[in-house]
Amino acid sequence: MQALTNRAKSVDRRPMSMWERMYLPSIVKGMGITFSHMFTKNPTIHYPEQTRSFSQVFRGLHVLNRDEEGRERCTACGLCAVACPAEAITMEGAERQEGEEHLYREEKYAAKYEINMLRCIFCGLCEEACPKDAIYLSETFAPAHYDRKGFVYGKDNLLIPNPLTDKEGYDKAAGGRVRVAEKV
Repeated sequence: MQALTNRAKSVDRRPMSMWERMYLPSIVKGMGITFSHMFTKNPTIHYPEQTRSFSQVFRGLHVLNRDEEGRERCTACGLCAVACPAEAITMEGAERQEGEEHLYREEKYAAKYEINMLRCIFCGLCEEACPKDAIYLSETFAPAHYDRKGFVYGKDNLLIPNPLTDKEGYDKAAGGRVRVAEKV
């Protein structure tokens, strides 16, 4: 039978020689590997001062997006919740009231939007299912918490800052990932 990889080595069953029984060649070989690693560059990243670069397809914390006028994009259609295989997203829709046109883009909006990060598998299907580009996965990690309630993010934690009132906060939260859709 032929192996799929060339990693398999045949086992040598012959008796060990006197030199091999003293284990000196093995000790010298191990010390050589140890000393060779002592002079290589340290792979440790000192976090607060240095940050690690991630690939373009890295999936981090969820962010609810706004349009260029600062209105929420989410229309509470529920496609992200349906697409989520871990059933981590829950939402409740509400209708926009008179005078709230500057807050919500469409007539319907998400009054309650929660993501349970303990259930989320960061697959990105919610991002792909959203027809309004209202949700995307950012380039930041989920912070650590001491209790389970801290991992359930509500709309107040997920919504990106308003680009009209807090431009610096918006740019920091966007992290180069926000896709601005054309005006309809």
